[in-house]
Amino acid sequence: MIRTIAVKKNYELVQDIEIEKLIEEDYRWYWIDFFNPTEAEIDFLREPLGFHPLAIEDCIFTLQRPKLDNYADYSFFVTQALNQETITREEVDFFLSDHYVITFHYKPSQEINETWTRVLAASHLKKWDPSHILYSIIDKMVDNYFPPVYQIEDRLNEIDENSRRRSMEVLLEDLFETRHDLLSLRHTITPMRDLIYRILNSQRMTYIHGKKEYFSDIHDHLLKLTEMIEANRELTTDIRDSYISINSHQTNHVMKVLTVITTIFMPLSFIAGLYGMNFRYMPELHWKYGYFGVLLFMLIVGLGMSWWFKKKGWFR
Repeated sequence: MIRTIAVKKNYELVQDIEIEKLIEEDYRWYWIDFFNPTEAEIDFLREPLGFHPLAIEDCIFTLQRPKLDNYADYSFFVTQALNQETITREEVDFFLSDHYVITFHYKPSQEINETWTRVLAASHLKKWDPSHILYSIIDKMVDNYFPPVYQIEDRLNEIDENSRRRSMEVLLEDLFETRHDLLSLRHTITPMRDLIYRILNSQRMTYIHGKKEYFSDIHDHLLKLTEMIEANRELTTDIRDSYISINSHQTNHVMKVLTVITTIFMPLSFIAGLYGMNFRYMPELHWKYGYFGVLLFMLIVGLGMSWWFKKKGWFR
Protein backbone atom coordinates (compact mmCIF):
# COMPACT_ATOMS: atom_id res chain seq x y z
CA MET A 1 0.00 0.00 0.00
CA ILE A 2 1.22 3.48 -0.85
CA ARG A 3 -0.16 6.72 0.56
CA THR A 4 1.05 10.24 -0.02
CA ILE A 5 0.90 13.70 1.50
CA ALA A 6 2.07 16.84 -0.29
CA VAL A 7 2.34 20.44 0.85
CA LYS A 8 2.06 23.18 -1.76
CA LYS A 9 4.00 26.42 -1.78
CA ASN A 10 1.13 28.15 0.04
CA TYR A 11 1.19 25.41 2.72
CA GLU A 12 -1.99 23.81 1.44
CA LEU A 13 -2.04 20.08 2.14
CA VAL A 14 -3.17 17.52 -0.42
CA GLN A 15 -3.39 13.74 -0.18
CA ASP A 16 -3.17 10.65 -2.36
CA ILE A 17 -1.30 12.25 -5.25
CA GLU A 18 0.25 9.89 -7.76
CA ILE A 19 4.00 9.54 -7.38
CA GLU A 20 4.69 10.72 -10.94
CA LYS A 21 2.75 13.94 -10.28
CA LEU A 22 4.55 14.50 -6.96
CA ILE A 23 7.86 14.52 -8.79
CA GLU A 24 6.71 16.53 -11.77
CA GLU A 25 4.81 19.27 -9.90
CA ASP A 26 6.51 21.86 -7.70
CA TYR A 27 5.55 21.06 -4.10
CA ARG A 28 7.19 22.48 -0.99
CA TRP A 29 7.69 18.95 0.31
CA TYR A 30 5.95 15.58 0.19
CA TRP A 31 5.76 12.35 2.18
CA ILE A 32 5.33 8.90 0.61
CA ASP A 33 4.63 5.95 2.89
CA PHE A 34 5.25 2.41 1.60
CA PHE A 35 3.48 -0.13 3.84
CA ASN A 36 3.99 -3.82 3.00
CA PRO A 37 4.45 -2.92 -0.68
CA THR A 38 4.06 -5.29 -3.59
CA GLU A 39 6.83 -5.84 -6.14
CA ALA A 40 5.16 -3.37 -8.49
CA GLU A 41 5.04 -0.76 -5.73
CA ILE A 42 8.70 -1.38 -4.82
CA ASP A 43 9.59 -0.59 -8.43
CA PHE A 44 8.56 3.02 -7.75
CA LEU A 45 11.72 3.30 -5.64
CA ARG A 46 13.72 2.55 -8.79
CA GLU A 47 11.65 4.55 -11.25
CA PRO A 48 10.64 7.33 -11.08
CA LEU A 49 12.15 8.01 -7.62
CA GLY A 50 15.58 6.78 -8.74
CA PHE A 51 17.08 5.63 -5.43
CA HIS A 52 20.34 3.72 -5.23
CA PRO A 53 20.04 -0.08 -5.71
CA LEU A 54 21.90 -0.76 -2.44
CA ALA A 55 19.43 1.34 -0.46
CA ILE A 56 16.50 -0.42 -2.13
CA GLU A 57 18.10 -3.77 -1.33
CA ASP A 58 18.39 -2.77 2.34
CA CYS A 59 14.67 -1.97 2.31
CA ILE A 60 13.69 -5.33 0.87
CA PHE A 61 15.93 -7.45 3.12
CA THR A 62 14.77 -6.49 6.61
CA LEU A 63 16.40 -6.69 10.04
CA GLN A 64 19.39 -4.63 8.99
CA ARG A 65 21.40 -2.94 11.70
CA PRO A 66 20.32 0.71 12.21
CA LYS A 67 22.53 2.83 10.00
CA LEU A 68 22.87 6.01 7.95
CA ASP A 69 24.02 6.13 4.33
CA ASN A 70 24.55 9.45 2.57
CA TYR A 71 23.98 9.67 -1.17
CA ALA A 72 24.28 12.58 -3.59
CA ASP A 73 21.10 14.49 -2.73
CA TYR A 74 19.43 12.39 -0.03
CA SER A 75 20.17 10.27 3.03
CA PHE A 76 19.01 6.73 3.74
CA PHE A 77 18.20 5.58 7.27
CA VAL A 78 17.55 2.15 8.72
CA THR A 79 15.79 2.36 12.10
CA GLN A 80 14.18 -0.20 14.38
CA ALA A 81 10.90 0.13 16.21
CA LEU A 82 10.03 -2.18 19.09
CA ASN A 83 7.04 -4.48 19.27
CA GLN A 84 5.62 -3.85 22.75
CA GLU A 85 4.17 -7.35 23.17
CA THR A 86 6.97 -9.58 21.87
CA ILE A 87 9.92 -7.18 22.41
CA THR A 88 11.08 -7.86 18.86
CA ARG A 89 12.56 -5.42 16.36
CA GLU A 90 10.57 -4.11 13.42
CA GLU A 91 12.48 -2.25 10.73
CA VAL A 92 11.44 1.15 9.39
CA ASP A 93 13.46 2.73 6.58
CA PHE A 94 13.64 6.39 5.55
CA PHE A 95 14.74 8.30 2.46
CA LEU A 96 15.24 11.92 3.44
CA SER A 97 16.08 15.12 1.60
CA ASP A 98 15.15 18.77 2.08
CA HIS A 99 11.93 18.41 0.04
CA TYR A 100 10.72 14.85 0.68
CA VAL A 101 10.63 12.02 3.19
CA ILE A 102 9.82 8.47 2.19
CA THR A 103 9.06 5.77 4.74
CA PHE A 104 9.23 2.05 3.99
CA HIS A 105 8.07 -0.72 6.33
CA TYR A 106 6.51 -4.17 6.16
CA LYS A 107 4.94 -4.20 9.65
CA PRO A 108 2.24 -1.76 10.83
CA SER A 109 3.93 1.22 12.45
CA GLN A 110 2.15 2.98 15.28
CA GLU A 111 4.72 5.78 15.18
CA ILE A 112 4.18 6.50 11.48
CA ASN A 113 0.40 6.35 11.82
CA GLU A 114 0.41 8.79 14.73
CA THR A 115 2.69 11.23 12.91
CA TRP A 116 0.62 10.91 9.74
CA THR A 117 -2.52 11.77 11.72
CA ARG A 118 -0.80 14.75 13.36
CA VAL A 119 0.28 16.16 10.01
CA LEU A 120 -3.22 15.81 8.58
CA ALA A 121 -4.73 17.47 11.65
CA ALA A 122 -2.17 20.30 11.84
CA SER A 123 -3.70 23.76 11.46
CA HIS A 124 -0.29 25.28 10.64
CA LEU A 125 2.10 23.31 8.46
CA LYS A 126 5.02 25.75 8.64
CA LYS A 127 6.76 23.77 11.40
CA TRP A 128 6.38 20.52 9.49
CA ASP A 129 9.05 19.52 7.01
CA PRO A 130 10.78 16.22 6.11
CA SER A 131 13.35 16.45 8.91
CA HIS A 132 10.65 17.20 11.51
CA ILE A 133 8.66 14.17 10.34
CA LEU A 134 11.81 12.04 10.72
CA TYR A 135 12.34 13.45 14.21
CA SER A 136 8.70 12.89 15.22
CA ILE A 137 8.70 9.23 14.13
CA ILE A 138 12.06 8.38 15.72
CA ASP A 139 11.11 10.23 18.91
CA LYS A 140 7.98 8.08 19.24
CA MET A 141 10.05 4.95 18.55
CA VAL A 142 12.41 5.84 21.38
CA ASP A 143 9.53 6.71 23.72
CA ASN A 144 8.13 3.24 23.06
CA TYR A 145 11.43 1.69 24.20
CA PHE A 146 10.77 2.81 27.79
CA PRO A 147 7.69 0.68 28.75
CA PRO A 148 9.44 -2.70 28.13
CA VAL A 149 12.44 -1.53 30.16
CA TYR A 150 10.19 -0.44 33.04
CA GLN A 151 8.35 -3.78 32.86
CA ILE A 152 11.65 -5.64 33.10
CA GLU A 153 12.63 -3.56 36.13
CA ASP A 154 9.33 -4.46 37.83
CA ARG A 155 9.89 -8.12 36.98
CA LEU A 156 13.39 -8.02 38.46
CA ASN A 157 12.11 -6.41 41.66
CA GLU A 158 9.52 -9.15 41.97
CA ILE A 159 12.16 -11.84 41.37
CA ASP A 160 14.47 -10.25 43.93
CA GLU A 161 11.75 -10.04 46.60
CA ASN A 162 10.63 -13.64 46.10
CA SER A 163 13.98 -15.23 45.27
CA ARG A 164 14.07 -17.33 48.46
CA ARG A 165 10.54 -18.65 47.92
CA ARG A 166 11.26 -20.04 44.49
CA SER A 167 13.05 -23.15 43.40
CA MET A 168 16.39 -22.64 41.75
CA GLU A 169 15.08 -23.95 38.41
CA VAL A 170 12.18 -21.48 38.28
CA LEU A 171 14.32 -18.56 39.39
CA LEU A 172 17.09 -19.21 36.88
CA GLU A 173 14.54 -19.70 34.11
CA ASP A 174 12.99 -16.28 34.87
CA LEU A 175 16.41 -14.65 35.11
CA PHE A 176 17.66 -16.05 31.82
CA GLU A 177 14.41 -15.03 30.09
CA THR A 178 14.84 -11.52 31.50
CA ARG A 179 18.47 -11.37 30.41
CA HIS A 180 17.40 -12.46 26.92
CA ASP A 181 14.88 -9.60 26.76
CA LEU A 182 17.52 -7.15 27.97
CA LEU A 183 19.96 -8.41 25.34
CA SER A 184 17.33 -7.95 22.64
CA LEU A 185 16.69 -4.41 23.85
CA ARG A 186 20.40 -3.62 23.91
CA HIS A 187 20.78 -4.88 20.34
CA THR A 188 18.10 -2.38 19.34
CA ILE A 189 18.93 0.63 21.50
CA THR A 190 22.72 0.74 21.18
CA PRO A 191 22.75 0.89 17.34
CA MET A 192 19.95 3.49 17.44
CA ARG A 193 22.04 5.57 19.83
CA ASP A 194 24.99 5.38 17.43
CA LEU A 195 22.69 6.31 14.53
CA ILE A 196 21.45 9.45 16.29
CA TYR A 197 25.04 10.35 17.16
CA ARG A 198 25.95 10.15 13.47
CA ILE A 199 22.98 12.35 12.58
CA LEU A 200 24.08 14.95 15.12
CA ASN A 201 27.66 14.97 13.86
CA SER A 202 27.03 14.67 10.13
CA GLN A 203 28.27 17.59 8.05
CA ARG A 204 26.38 16.51 4.94
CA MET A 205 22.84 16.56 6.34
CA THR A 206 22.32 20.30 6.07
CA TYR A 207 18.54 19.87 6.09
CA ILE A 208 18.46 18.92 9.77
CA HIS A 209 20.74 21.64 11.12
CA GLY A 210 17.75 23.50 12.52
CA LYS A 211 16.56 20.34 14.30
CA LYS A 212 19.76 19.26 16.03
CA GLU A 213 18.46 20.14 19.49
CA TYR A 214 15.51 17.80 18.88
CA PHE A 215 17.74 14.90 17.86
CA SER A 216 20.03 15.69 20.79
CA ASP A 217 17.06 15.14 23.09
CA ILE A 218 16.47 11.73 21.49
CA HIS A 219 20.15 10.91 22.00
CA ASP A 220 19.85 11.76 25.70
CA HIS A 221 16.89 9.39 26.02
CA LEU A 222 18.85 6.61 24.34
CA LEU A 223 21.79 7.18 26.69
CA LYS A 224 19.42 6.87 29.65
CA LEU A 225 17.95 3.66 28.22
CA THR A 226 21.43 2.22 27.69
CA GLU A 227 22.35 2.91 31.31
CA MET A 228 19.09 1.37 32.54
CA ILE A 229 19.66 -1.78 30.50
CA GLU A 230 23.24 -2.20 31.71
CA ALA A 231 22.14 -1.64 35.32
CA ASN A 232 19.39 -4.25 34.95
CA ARG A 233 21.79 -6.75 33.40
CA GLU A 234 24.13 -6.29 36.36
CA LEU A 235 21.17 -6.77 38.70
CA THR A 236 20.24 -10.07 37.04
CA THR A 237 23.83 -11.21 37.48
CA ASP A 238 23.83 -10.18 41.15
CA ILE A 239 20.52 -11.97 41.85
CA ARG A 240 21.75 -15.11 40.11
CA ASP A 241 25.11 -15.12 41.90
CA SER A 242 23.46 -14.37 45.24
CA TYR A 243 20.98 -17.20 44.91
CA ILE A 244 23.62 -19.64 43.73
CA SER A 245 25.78 -18.67 46.72
CA ILE A 246 22.88 -19.20 49.14
CA ASN A 247 22.03 -22.52 47.52
CA SER A 248 25.69 -23.57 47.62
CA HIS A 249 25.91 -22.58 51.29
CA GLN A 250 22.85 -24.67 52.13
CA THR A 251 24.26 -27.60 50.18
CA ASN A 252 27.57 -27.31 52.02
CA HIS A 253 25.74 -27.23 55.36
CA VAL A 254 23.84 -30.41 54.50
CA MET A 255 27.05 -32.08 53.35
CA LYS A 256 28.76 -31.06 56.58
CA VAL A 257 25.99 -32.60 58.70
CA LEU A 258 26.08 -35.79 56.65
CA THR A 259 29.88 -35.90 56.96
CA VAL A 260 29.65 -35.54 60.76
CA ILE A 261 27.07 -38.32 60.96
CA THR A 262 29.24 -40.54 58.75
CA THR A 263 32.29 -39.79 60.90
CA ILE A 264 30.38 -40.73 64.07
CA PHE A 265 29.33 -44.04 62.59
CA MET A 266 32.82 -44.92 61.33
CA PRO A 267 34.18 -46.22 64.71
CA LEU A 268 30.82 -47.87 65.42
CA SER A 269 31.01 -49.68 62.09
CA PHE A 270 34.56 -50.69 62.91
CA ILE A 271 33.51 -52.18 66.26
CA ALA A 272 30.54 -53.98 64.67
CA GLY A 273 32.80 -55.32 61.91
CA LEU A 274 35.42 -56.39 64.43
CA TYR A 275 32.95 -58.50 66.41
CA GLY A 276 31.39 -59.82 63.27
CA MET A 277 34.55 -61.75 62.27
CA ASN A 278 33.37 -64.82 64.24
CA PHE A 279 36.76 -66.11 65.36
CA ARG A 280 36.45 -69.00 67.78
CA TYR A 281 38.64 -67.71 70.60
CA MET A 282 37.43 -64.12 70.87
CA PRO A 283 37.42 -63.47 74.64
CA GLU A 284 34.14 -61.50 74.71
CA LEU A 285 32.10 -64.12 72.86
CA HIS A 286 31.40 -66.20 75.97
CA TRP A 287 31.00 -63.28 78.38
CA LYS A 288 27.47 -63.11 79.74
CA TYR A 289 27.19 -59.33 79.36
CA GLY A 290 29.43 -58.99 76.29
CA TYR A 291 26.68 -58.00 73.88
CA PHE A 292 25.31 -55.29 76.16
CA GLY A 293 28.81 -54.16 77.07
CA VAL A 294 29.74 -53.63 73.41
CA LEU A 295 26.46 -51.73 72.79
CA LEU A 296 27.16 -49.53 75.82
CA PHE A 297 30.69 -48.88 74.61
CA MET A 298 29.41 -47.99 71.13
CA LEU A 299 26.84 -45.63 72.67
CA ILE A 300 29.54 -43.91 74.72
CA VAL A 301 31.76 -43.54 71.63
CA GLY A 302 28.86 -42.09 69.58
CA LEU A 303 27.74 -39.65 72.28
CA GLY A 304 31.32 -38.65 73.02
CA MET A 305 32.07 -37.86 69.40
CA SER A 306 28.79 -35.96 69.04
CA TRP A 307 29.64 -33.83 72.06
CA TRP A 308 33.12 -33.17 70.76
CA PHE A 309 31.88 -32.15 67.28
CA LYS A 310 29.25 -29.88 68.81
CA LYS A 311 31.92 -28.26 70.99
CA LYS A 312 33.99 -27.63 67.86
CA GLY A 313 30.96 -25.97 66.22
CA TRP A 314 30.53 -28.47 63.41
CA PHE A 315 26.73 -28.57 63.83
CA ARG A 316 26.28 -24.81 63.17
